Amino acid sequence: MKLSALAGAVSAAALLAAAPAAFADHHGGGHGQAAHSQQTIVQAAVASPSHTTLVAAVQAAGLVETLSGPGPFTVFAPTNDAFAALPAGTVETLVQPANKATLTKILTYHVVAGRVAAADVIALIQAGGGSAAITTVSGDTLTASLRGGSVILTDENGGVATVIAADLMQSNGVIHVTDAVSLPN
Repeated sequence: MKLSALAGAVSAAALLAAAPAAFADHHGGGHGQAAHSQQTIVQAAVASPSHTTLVAAVQAAGLVETLSGPGPFTVFAPTNDAFAALPAGTVETLVQPANKATLTKILTYHVVAGRVAAADVIALIQAGGGSAAITTVSGDTLTASLRGGSVILTDENGGVATVIAADLMQSNGVIHVTDAVSLPN
């Protein structure tokens, strides 16, 4: 069953904490908001002071044009704090030209083809008996589940990211803000 084909049966507003102020200010909130912005995913991230590290990484990986394209894309967007929680020097190393392939794989691990709303993810989790495998653009898998009313993404290494703001609808997709960077194998 494809994520984009699922009907949204559950209220996204019931699952998440309030959106970070930056996205709330620029995008009308994220707490289950379904209003569409005229901005692309990249423009929205550039406008968010909480996502400067993500923007720098997207630029270093050469993904600006792709993520500015028609999509649609779903992006699980780690905050600056999420990148800062990585081991010291990780981000600085990844954005070096010699590590472009690794950086691209990590960033595309946060992207799903199609516009996948929070309710779609929740419906998939429920249909899967409590968890759902999500194939990312990198070809790897994130496992979505619910914990305390929040969507949790478990990466292939057992790392956990919580979606802290959902359904930030953009002209070419949707952004769900996460509190951790997910890492593929």
